[in-house]
Amino acid sequence: MTTHEYAHRRLRQAIMVGSIRPGEALTIRGIAEAMESSPTPVREALRRLSSEGALKVLDNRRIMVPRMTADRFGELIALRTVLEQHAARRAVDHITEKQIDRLVEIDKAQDEAIARKDSATALLLLNQEFHRTLYTANPDQIIMPMVESVWLQLGPFLGIAMEYVEQLYFVDRHREAIAALRKRDEDGVAAAIGADIREGIGGFERAAIENLLRLAGQ
Repeated sequence: MTTHEYAHRRLRQAIMVGSIRPGEALTIRGIAEAMESSPTPVREALRRLSSEGALKVLDNRRIMVPRMTADRFGELIALRTVLEQHAARRAVDHITEKQIDRLVEIDKAQDEAIARKDSATALLLLNQEFHRTLYTANPDQIIMPMVESVWLQLGPFLGIAMEYVEQLYFVDRHREAIAALRKRDEDGVAAAIGADIREGIGGFERAAIENLLRLAGQ
């Protein structure tokens, strides 16, 4: 992997799991020092991430997560729901019992992390691992780049939602998805994934979205 690709992947992952918070201003020099890298690959990575809608480069050369509106957030969540329900349906015919057992392990790890009050980043990593493991069970899937593009734009805000997961999320929808997978029930899996996405932000109603954005300081 080239230094340019390494810088891009590392920064992309940091944004996707909420390590860079909305409103937090960063500099090229500061990022380069944190990554023990030269400014050039960091600058290129930021350019790419800016084109993906994940970051905004300001006039003073500082970098920030773009401001989010309720309408844009709602559109991203709606798109995420459509994409991931499609991906979940397509995985049903391909997923093995061993892969389903792995989903059980990830879900258990996430429950234990919530009980220990682990960091929001750790929770979001486990959540993404669950969804990625499910969708990539389909060997012919081509949807993950599209799914991850949405995760990238939502990451800083979902990271904040994970800080309030016990207040926003009452039913283990992952467990429901696993039960439906055991039965090879496409509709059940899709319904569980859709509910998981909506309830992970406290609901799809505008008031819930505005509350999450308020918590994010938007």
